[in-house]
Amino acid sequence: MAKIIVDHRERYSGIIKEFAKRKMDVEVKQLESADFILETKDMDGGIVTVGIEKKTQNDFINSIIDRRIIQQLMNLKEHFTKPLLIIEGGENIYTLRNFHPNAIRGMLAAIAIDFQVPIIYTKNFRDTASLIEVIAKRLDQPKRHVSFLPKRVLPTLKEQQEYIVQALPTVGPTLAKFLLKKFKSIRNIANADEKELQQVDKIGKKKAGVIIKTLTEEYNG
Repeated sequence: MAKIIVDHRERYSGIIKEFAKRKMDVEVKQLESADFILETKDMDGGIVTVGIEKKTQNDFINSIIDRRIIQQLMNLKEHFTKPLLIIEGGENIYTLRNFHPNAIRGMLAAIAIDFQVPIIYTKNFRDTASLIEVIAKRLDQPKRHVSFLPKRVLPTLKEQQEYIVQALPTVGPTLAKFLLKKFKSIRNIANADEKELQQVDKIGKKKAGVIIKTLTEEYNG
């Protein structure tokens, strides 16, 4: 599992003891930025650092009031590849203090939108330890490129045949199916003469002539 560096001020939060119970590799030291640091490598062997700032709900509100949170977020963005903010506590954060809820909402919006720092909420120090353990395990998983584009589903042979026949002038989806049912293959349709094409429902002399002309005339590029 990825090594976790913990700021020495977390000694009294209970989280270091929780890490020890889980036999996680932890180093306690004085950190200038972040409360927890996790390191891993990307697919090219480069170092990737996850810097986690953890705040109790009350501390988060205090950091809004004294604007401390702004500098801390800037430090996270500057020093770590992947910054993360954890807000710890199970109470209604909008009723903890005599502080306007919109000020809290505004800061949460700024963190997510302006600073582009993910926010994760945990109930208590045990929940926080569990979350960091999961993050550390995830960092240890084999790296692979992830595409967020939807996977392209290739059309079936039947659909491809129908698409090709539909491309002929005056031929739509329904008539394409009639032609394929009658002649069994695109090659047979291409080799058919006007009289044979007119045996298909909804194909008259005019339509048959247009189809034959399209299939047989030389390309003038």
